[in-house]
Amino acid sequence: MKKTVKRYFAGAMNSQQKWLNKMSDRGWRLTGTTIMGYEFEDCEIGKYEYTVEYVGNKSKEGAESYAKFLEDCGYRVFFKNMNLNYNVGKTVYKPWAEKGGKLATNDTTLNKELLIVEKVRDGRPFELHTTAEDRLAYMKTLVRPWIWFAVIWFVPAILTRSWTFLIPSAPAVIGVAVYLVKIAKIKREMRIKE
Repeated sequence: MKKTVKRYFAGAMNSQQKWLNKMSDRGWRLTGTTIMGYEFEDCEIGKYEYTVEYVGNKSKEGAESYAKFLEDCGYRVFFKNMNLNYNVGKTVYKPWAEKGGKLATNDTTLNKELLIVEKVRDGRPFELHTTAEDRLAYMKTLVRPWIWFAVIWFVPAILTRSWTFLIPSAPAVIGVAVYLVKIAKIKREMRIKE
């Protein structure tokens, strides 16, 4: 049996990951994604496990190469959008992205900012970044867009002394704080191991 579920998580990767794992626990395996939906087929309850990875900072080649690497490791991968961009011909500038990924279009990485990774549940933790150095590099990748958005909204709020700009800056400032705490924990873990 197959079914499609309409759901939108925006940038909430942890919520999306938890939901996908709950779907697996109910006997549904992910088979595809659309802008607003997820396609499933029935499977053995809890057989699969999911994690969601941000790849919106990569170039098209970098994201595809990373997806291919994960597939070669035995995982299934699906690209998923982070934003709702129902359009044709749009170009998005991402100053925080790596070289080759700063301009995203429909032909490159626009609407392919996330990678949903599936593995057969084997009782071991599902971590794509196993070393502290890898986790630190990934967390730095995640904090960069939040810093950019915080600056875009917070600086005009201070310069104009206006709540109009301060209110949209709040989620970005919270995002920066959350990831800086995670980065600090990883750095502390690295110092303890030395």
